[in-house]
Amino acid sequence: MSAPIRPQPGILEIALYQGGQSALAGHAEPLKLSSNENPFGPSPKAVAAMAGALGDSHRYPSTDHGTLRAAIAAVEGLDADRIICGVGSDEIIHFLCQAYAGPGLEVMHTEHGFAMYRISALAAGATPVEVPERERIVDVDAILDRAGPDTALVFIANPANPTATFLGMDQITRLADGLPESCILVLDGAYAEFVDGYDGGAALAGSRANVMMTRTFSKAYGLGGLRVGYGYGPRAIIDVLNRIRGPFNLSGVALAGAEAAIGDRAWVAECLRVNADERARLVGGLRQLGIACDDSHANFVLARFADEGTALGADAYLKGQGIIVRHPKNYGFANALRITVGQVADNDRVLAALAAFRGAV
Repeated sequence: MSAPIRPQPGILEIALYQGGQSALAGHAEPLKLSSNENPFGPSPKAVAAMAGALGDSHRYPSTDHGTLRAAIAAVEGLDADRIICGVGSDEIIHFLCQAYAGPGLEVMHTEHGFAMYRISALAAGATPVEVPERERIVDVDAILDRAGPDTALVFIANPANPTATFLGMDQITRLADGLPESCILVLDGAYAEFVDGYDGGAALAGSRANVMMTRTFSKAYGLGGLRVGYGYGPRAIIDVLNRIRGPFNLSGVALAGAEAAIGDRAWVAECLRVNADERARLVGGLRQLGIACDDSHANFVLARFADEGTALGADAYLKGQGIIVRHPKNYGFANALRITVGQVADNDRVLAALAAFRGAV
């Protein structure tokens, strides 16, 4: 009898990723605030560029993403030769685990860290290691205490998801200084644009042999459906990642849209301005309702209720009003709801609905 067909070790331990809900029975056009998307959508210049690229869909796209890397480098002040582009920053995370982790090695993340860290670690046959946070903030000491010779990668989302908390560069630098030289520190900057003056860890990634930064076009640039991200770090690591990257991993439409999006500085600046104003108003409004909420450094807030039952009740009430948010139980917050910061009218609806819910309970 032949041996049964089995996948590589670790793969069957992966729980399927659950994205934010987008449809709601009884509501033809619900207000979706479950996936931290830009409520204003992409830049009109990006939309025009994507439309223009459709006519060349019979042509293979660039394999080296040269024009997009040059555009990113010009805007962010980076070295284009140290940039790798991927299908969202998720693909860069996956590349890092595929290239540098494996059986007998560990991939570390914090207790509320992005689900893809664990998924990509298990896919590579590595052991995911979860370390505690302190008051929903990355605990540098907990990471350093646990890191050892088998720690291949440490993933830190900053600002973090789903907490929206932020770790200052002094603490990030202390973490980089304290990790083993053989361990790669990965700074996931998916929400970096929402922190004024923060480079996402680019300077550290540009000066250390074992630090990588990842970024995405899915959030601030409003291109979540296009799937474009990038990594920045030492040339030696970028060279390794390019050896396992598919030659045509990004379509011509995606490349054109991302290049136009990052070039439209006025559009993204206005989106960030509105987000900052509305984020502060949403946090303040939640606190006035007696709903706990940390200061947010992203484009969403984590509203914390007394218990899971109250959170589920609030979620159900919001759905009844045609509003979809995220119940992040799988991230360790059964008593919370993660709410994307929307436009002014969107946030008015959320606060009014939660006020009515609080008045009814």
